[in-house]
Amino acid sequence: MIYTVTFNPSIDYTVELDKLTAGSLNRCSEEYITFGGKGLNVSAILSELGIPTKALGFCAGSTGRLIAEQLSAAGIESDLVELSSGNSRINVKIKAEEETEINAKGPDISHEELEQFFEKLSQVTDGDTLVLAGSIPESVSDDIYEQILSRLSDKSIRTVVDAQGKLLANVLRFEPFLIKPNIFELETLFGESISSDEQVTELARSLRSAGARNVLVSMGQNGSLLVDSNYVVHRLGVCSGNVVSSVGAGDSMVAGFLAGCEKTDDYEFSLRLATACGGATAFSKGIAKKELIFDLFRQL
Repeated sequence: MIYTVTFNPSIDYTVELDKLTAGSLNRCSEEYITFGGKGLNVSAILSELGIPTKALGFCAGSTGRLIAEQLSAAGIESDLVELSSGNSRINVKIKAEEETEINAKGPDISHEELEQFFEKLSQVTDGDTLVLAGSIPESVSDDIYEQILSRLSDKSIRTVVDAQGKLLANVLRFEPFLIKPNIFELETLFGESISSDEQVTELARSLRSAGARNVLVSMGQNGSLLVDSNYVVHRLGVCSGNVVSSVGAGDSMVAGFLAGCEKTDDYEFSLRLATACGGATAFSKGIAKKELIFDLFRQL
């Protein structure tokens, strides 16, 4: 089983318009609502690919109930802690000349509710995979990912961390099976501007040496680069298609890579499936469906 953890899931409200004019009335041409959150997106793709998965995390209020309903309608198993106050956040995604995102803060999580989550986390057992993905609310300690991995250190599980800054840097000592920084996150982590594949390779190798067993760097329209557990470098371009939205594409890559690793030990295959999943979501309104994923996989 692959478990995913999303501390701050959302309802993503996406609007499309030809042009966004600040300070004026803007009318959209199309709108749609989906659940959001990096871990939930990973579970959604895994479910599409027929890989057993369960989404853990938190939800609150009427928007939280809508998230749970949408997960159930999509056939995604979940076991979320329902918070006693507040509402799960609504994030606004604006698609005009450029993509603009407004991400809300999200509800607070109490100590008691965090303990409920840890109880649910005890269902993760030897042979499972745990994905820690995304940001955390201000009410939660910034070492929460370290706490989780420390609690599970006596179990033989694969761990995946898809996060930024200290959330990522401080868990490398736990030797996660996979991390997936994008170029911006890589630049922020190392405090330098990246202008070449050689730089990406060097920084990815540094993260591999620091503990991460596989380092997958998503590079937008420039494709991706993987430094695997054997320090072998793999490079792959992108699929052909029309980009609808970049939201969830990186999460889809994580899911595709894990799905590939569930089927085979071939890192090239896993990278191809990751690329197909990321591209399929980028070309879709919301998270990709398996038909498009497999169509793109055959391109690579």
